[in-house]
Amino acid sequence: MDTIRTAEYARALYSAHGDKAEAEVAQKMRRCQKAGKTAEAEDWKSVRQMILSLRGPNQS
Repeated sequence: MDTIRTAEYARALYSAHGDKAEAEVAQKMRRCQKAGKTAEAEDWKSVRQMILSLRGPNQS
């Protein structure tokens, strides 16, 4: 997933779920890892990192 798409997903999820967005994405990431979908898990990891940056410092 490219950086722009990652940022769009992160903003949309953060807007919809607020502080719970990171947990939602982490759960999706773990499901993908368990299913052996490593590329998809990496995409979700990138989205999670972007959400962390949207939340800013002292919010994690």
